[in-house]
Amino acid sequence: MRRSKEHIMASSHKYVLGVLVFAIIQLKGIAGSHEHLQHLKSLHFSLFQHETINKTGYIIVDGIKGGAAVSQTTTPFGTLFAFQDPLTVAAKRSSKLVGISEGTTVTSSLDGLRSISIAKLTLRLKNHKGSLSVVGVTDNVKSSNLPVVGGTEDFLFVQGYVTSSPVDLTGLTVVYKIQFHLYWPPYATPSS
Repeated sequence: MRRSKEHIMASSHKYVLGVLVFAIIQLKGIAGSHEHLQHLKSLHFSLFQHETINKTGYIIVDGIKGGAAVSQTTTPFGTLFAFQDPLTVAAKRSSKLVGISEGTTVTSSLDGLRSISIAKLTLRLKNHKGSLSVVGVTDNVKSSNLPVVGGTEDFLFVQGYVTSSPVDLTGLTVVYKIQFHLYWPPYATPSS
């Protein structure tokens, strides 16, 4: 059975029209959900993490021999590192202390630049106090986003992520800027 050119064109137009209607419905749904995000309670701020080797951060287990050397930015593959670093309001270590970052990392790349990180960030800010838990992969020389997986006190039920970016990788103490992007779902609001 042969179809006429007009019949095929009409069928094609109906199909394209159906796809366009479906796409518009989907886009409207996405736009509606984006508007919902704008109504969430949010908090955005930055702090600075200061890590000093053999003072606030220690190698617990050496990684493999023959891999990357230990430096301010690298540790051998498999290295287990633990830290308890101060969080301040500015890049200078002498600036106001408002929190502590404590956790552990395991070097997960053969070049020694990336690690799987687990950290608890305890914060004492002017209007918020409590802790945030983050888990993810950090890059020692580039910005990395880590999801927030939990919180306590004023940060209970919070969602979002932190961005860790190197500021100063020279000297005995390395400094990272930690940017916080936090959102409270509609059923949870900060207690302060």
